[in-house]
Amino acid sequence: MDASKKRAARRKRHLRIRKHVSGTATKPRLSVYRSNDHIYAQLIDDTAGHTIASASSLEDGVTKGEDGKSGVAAQVGTLIGQRAKDAGISSVVFDRGGNRYAGRVAALADAARETGLEF
Repeated sequence: MDASKKRAARRKRHLRIRKHVSGTATKPRLSVYRSNDHIYAQLIDDTAGHTIASASSLEDGVTKGEDGKSGVAAQVGTLIGQRAKDAGISSVVFDRGGNRYAGRVAALADAARETGLEF
């Protein structure tokens, strides 16, 4: 499959998901973006249009160990979970960004759940 077709298909899936998934101040949207090399997570209040907290694999302290990219995603999930707790958030709506719920996306979600986030 051509790369532009894959990108377009992911974007289409993401728009289809976003019709139903929206975050509020009390229950923000945990949005995940996955590139080839990095992974990013944001807690977003869609009603106000503000990002409450964010974490990414580009931050200091996030290192690629033996687990590779999935290990990095788990570290980012732990970071976003801790930052959500610091902001007083315990429950979120998960937005996988049109990606399959597997691999790095699932690793990030599982790590965020382990820190106490509910979704």
